[in-house]
Amino acid sequence: MDAVDLGVNLFVALFALLDPIGNVPIFAAATAGASLRQRLSVSFLICLFIVAFLTFFFFTGLGLLQFFGISLAAFRIAGGILLLLLGLDMAREDFIKSFADTDALADAKDVRGYARRRFQRLIVPFAMPLLIGPGAISTIIIQAGEAEKIGATAQAAGVGAIVAASVATFLCFAATGPISRILGDVGMAIVVRVLGLILCALAIQFILLGLSEAIPGMFSGAVTAPYPSGGH
Repeated sequence: MDAVDLGVNLFVALFALLDPIGNVPIFAAATAGASLRQRLSVSFLICLFIVAFLTFFFFTGLGLLQFFGISLAAFRIAGGILLLLLGLDMAREDFIKSFADTDALADAKDVRGYARRRFQRLIVPFAMPLLIGPGAISTIIIQAGEAEKIGATAQAAGVGAIVAASVATFLCFAATGPISRILGDVGMAIVVRVLGLILCALAIQFILLGLSEAIPGMFSGAVTAPYPSGGH
């Protein structure tokens, strides 16, 4: 694997794990009634946070886990539990409403104030662990190890992939208005509940994978890797 391959692979993996398209309904609910400038400002802050957090973990993640004595297996299990709780919340009828701005929606001119309030509200659980979950962090740490073997060009490609995935996320959130109008309230509620079910299943998969790493032989390969690349 060279630097270009690493960058492309990391971008594709991060875009799939961040899943900005699937998270548009939640972002739409969280910014309901906001002006385009307000929504873009919130999206910009969230994506800036994604770049800063993932870049930080790209260079220090493995060292931090080693410093605290945390294995990747334990990290996957803990992240899976958080995702499971979030997925169960998403299945609730009032989940989307919980993201609504409790204050009267800000004046369209109050872009910075609105963006700051919404960003503080959405860091948890939207930015983490819904966007930046254990899968994204684990992928970053693993690819950082590969980049370190290749050299500085691969590390630069890794950072470029993080920035590119964040820009793609920003563009998806920028299109929230038209998407939310097409789906409507009922459509968004349905999408969020389906995502909640998928998130619960993904969380269980993380937990099973973490347990299989911590206790080898506890689960069969069909459980931890149900769809091998060969398709059989």
